[in-house]
Amino acid sequence: MNSRIFALVDCNNFYVSCERVFNPKLENKPTVVLSNNDGCVIARSQEVKDLGVTMGAPIFKLKELVEREKINVYSANFPLYGDMSHRVMATISEFVPDVEIYSIDEAFLDLTNLRVPDLTKFCIKLRKTIYKWTGIPVSIGVAPTKTLAKAANKLAKKQFRDIGVFNFFEHLGNEEEFLKLIPVGDLWGVGRAYTKFLNQHNINNAFELKSLDIGYVKQVMTVAGERLVMELNGEPCYLLEKNPKLKKNIAFTRSFGEYQTKLDQVEEAVAYFSRKIGEKLRKEKELAQFLQVFILTNFHNKNLPQYHNSVIIKLERPTNNSITLIKEALRGLKYIFKDGYQYKKAGVISLGLIPESHRQYDFFCDPNDEKYLQKDLMATLDKINFEVNSDSVKFAAEGVSRKWWMNQTKKSQRYTTNWKELPKAIAE
Repeated sequence: MNSRIFALVDCNNFYVSCERVFNPKLENKPTVVLSNNDGCVIARSQEVKDLGVTMGAPIFKLKELVEREKINVYSANFPLYGDMSHRVMATISEFVPDVEIYSIDEAFLDLTNLRVPDLTKFCIKLRKTIYKWTGIPVSIGVAPTKTLAKAANKLAKKQFRDIGVFNFFEHLGNEEEFLKLIPVGDLWGVGRAYTKFLNQHNINNAFELKSLDIGYVKQVMTVAGERLVMELNGEPCYLLEKNPKLKKNIAFTRSFGEYQTKLDQVEEAVAYFSRKIGEKLRKEKELAQFLQVFILTNFHNKNLPQYHNSVIIKLERPTNNSITLIKEALRGLKYIFKDGYQYKKAGVISLGLIPESHRQYDFFCDPNDEKYLQKDLMATLDKINFEVNSDSVKFAAEGVSRKWWMNQTKKSQRYTTNWKELPKAIAE
């Protein structure tokens, strides 16, 4: 038997589940969460999935279905979802020391050195505890490799939904019948192109892929495909990554709630994006060497004049100072902005990221000079905005009207991150 034991904890219909925690009336009712500007479906309850609604479906095309099936519709509430994710991950860490946070709603666990008599019972208890402490339902898959743990999680969500846990170690020597239940397109690392290719060659499920000659797989699917097949055969190629990799870039982009035609309106948005990027960079302890600013019109509206442009600015020195980022981003925006167009979207992307520890100082400047770094100012700004409200302190360049702000007409309260929006108990 393989010496490694991995588990994947995946929150069920995470965004919808977050909404249900604070609104129990949504339980067992069809519910969707929409993308920015209430455009497309980005989360679906199981009831909505059963109605055939696909991920990314434009909400305007579902109007009749929403009315007929009484589907509850919510705007995305990312501050709430982020905080609920943190609570789930903190709960997991109480029971398992080796955790890799893979995404906002997924975590890999290494259970190899966890001395428990029954892995399945342990995972069932962990699942119940997560639900008790956070209100979020999860599914757990256990296997000798991360790829198989992902596959086991698929089985836990569907075929073993009542238990919510599937342990491949309980079915060693009999994996075939379960791997045949998993479409090849549902496997970790198999995208649309490879799914189409494999289906054309009559490889439709995980077992059929697992059984292929490893040399052939490497030839047609490169080293990644080779590792995928090895993992399906129980040979671990991927271990836990407890230290997150440095990001290659950090982006902040938004579609406007209504068309913007004036430079000062778009400047407010770009200044806001730049401040947010500064916050993210400082949180990740990284510095940006370049900034990219872009603007574009609505290419789906053929009745309007079309224009898009972007510019990359090389920063004088790598930085995560929001003041510098705003100043440089606005300079870039003025270079590409043109009058006479109705702009639908803008964004700022930080590029060439390096660790803070790799900062190179100016030869003629004292590296401890606060005017040079403004570290205390940025730290104070982050502390206030984190503890009070994410927009408690902002820069004048961000404006106050925010006419460009997204349409989020169905947004729930930020129940766990904003004092003014805490749930209220009302005695009847």
